[in-house]
Amino acid sequence: MKKGYNPDFIHHADPGKTSLIKELVFGMEDGMVSTLGAVTGIATATGSYFMVALSGLVVIAVESISMGVGSYLSNKSEQDMNKRKVFEEKSELKQFPKEERDELRDIYLADGWPKDLSETMADVASKDKKLFLKEMIYHELELGGSKNGAHPFKKGVVMFFSYVIGGAVPLIPYLLIENIYLAIPISVGVTLLGLFLLGVGTTKFSKRKWWKAGLEMLGLASLAALIGYGVGQVVDYMWLK
Repeated sequence: MKKGYNPDFIHHADPGKTSLIKELVFGMEDGMVSTLGAVTGIATATGSYFMVALSGLVVIAVESISMGVGSYLSNKSEQDMNKRKVFEEKSELKQFPKEERDELRDIYLADGWPKDLSETMADVASKDKKLFLKEMIYHELELGGSKNGAHPFKKGVVMFFSYVIGGAVPLIPYLLIENIYLAIPISVGVTLLGLFLLGVGTTKFSKRKWWKAGLEMLGLASLAALIGYGVGQVVDYMWLK
């Protein structure tokens, strides 16, 4: 039997999964860039295998926890704020039903609905408490569908593991190759490849051209890593030597 929709379209995907994309991409990109800048700077400055391995592990451990907790707290704060908005809207519907009904009518008119139909729709909605609140949440607060997103804790967990995985990419070459000066170009090369592939991976949802998304991720993230590395070298030269 033919389906009445295209299952490949993004808006048909599980919102609980698609809402995790931001954490996944952010965590992996930041993990690769931050760790690459740190270990490359330390490797070129010290040439010490132990210092590079230790600093890389510390950066990943500290930053992954920080990013995971930060993701949880920020998303929890946003969720709590939205709940407060809904509570306040519910209170206004009880205290000012006529004014809220007129506001909903005006919203329908602004959306392009005919005047008579806008009046009818507002009348029907205002007589049903649940429907009235649902319409105001969607049209005025613009929170429609947010309740279907992933829980803040799950977003924090995804951010944590994404950062760990991303951070491991530039560090692994140093753990496998004891020759620091051989590990440096391999670490940089593997990380740049990882950033490109991460950009390509986002096209599964964005449906952009794979090469364009990959180059965008590679270019912007590489620029950030280069600036971070440059600042580290300047500080090392001016204050630590």
